[in-house]
Amino acid sequence: MTMRIDGKELARGLRAEIAAGVAALKAEKGVTPGLAVILVGDNPASVSYVTAKGKACAEAGMLSREIRLPAETTEDELVALVKKLNCDPEIHGILVQLPVPKHIRDKAVIDAIAPEKDVDGFTPINVGKMMIGEECFLPCTPHGIVKLIEFSGMDIRGKHAVVIGRSNIVGKPVAALLARKETNATVTLCHTGTPDVGHFTRDADIVVVAAGRPNTLTGDMLKEGAVVIDVGVNRIPDPTKPKGFRLVGDADFESCSKVAGAITPVPGGVGPMTITMLLWNTLESARRVAK
Repeated sequence: MTMRIDGKELARGLRAEIAAGVAALKAEKGVTPGLAVILVGDNPASVSYVTAKGKACAEAGMLSREIRLPAETTEDELVALVKKLNCDPEIHGILVQLPVPKHIRDKAVIDAIAPEKDVDGFTPINVGKMMIGEECFLPCTPHGIVKLIEFSGMDIRGKHAVVIGRSNIVGKPVAALLARKETNATVTLCHTGTPDVGHFTRDADIVVVAAGRPNTLTGDMLKEGAVVIDVGVNRIPDPTKPKGFRLVGDADFESCSKVAGAITPVPGGVGPMTITMLLWNTLESARRVAK
């Protein structure tokens, strides 16, 4: 029987650990981990994410500082705010909610974040450290994916992992994390330039699909018993739903679940882990300051 990898269950357990760590840090060092989240504009999905992050911080006992800026905010103004937060002793983590308006360069904003407060793991210094195996803040979604694979019971060491998608946010970093010595997988990275993705996935013990397209992975592309981590979140029309659509992943859940040994649902799989690992990094940042 295929295991449904419950990201909500894993997240609950980890958030309980994080809350205990926050309470201990407050009691022992008088330090409250603080996360600043900046939202530019009113993108509905971004507003929803920011609200969820604020709620998660409150539940963990962390300081949450939510800063909402108008869409007309200039790049210089946003960078100046980030630099001000870099110097704020109450703030241990800084996150600028992406995407930002088109007139602001993502790179300029990310580069402005101090690496020691880069709890999203996006700055070039933290990415570089991740690639060479040095201690750093790991990117939240890829780190959460590794935790989900471990939660499934799969011993990653020595396994063949296939990652579908080469984005800088998920595909490339999760491939790098799976190939690190502590996880020690053999990793194949597939993308839009790969002629036959199924050729690789049918040999994989682990498949992480992050392509941003429904039905990228189907059951006939899997090896019996493989672990499937579906990162995709896609809206497809569904007149039977109140909102007129439903959410699906990049994997065809019905066909894949008949072959896979374990698979994440959408929603309820990878999503809950992203915010959880953000809290994890924020607590770790505060611990480093308190030493």
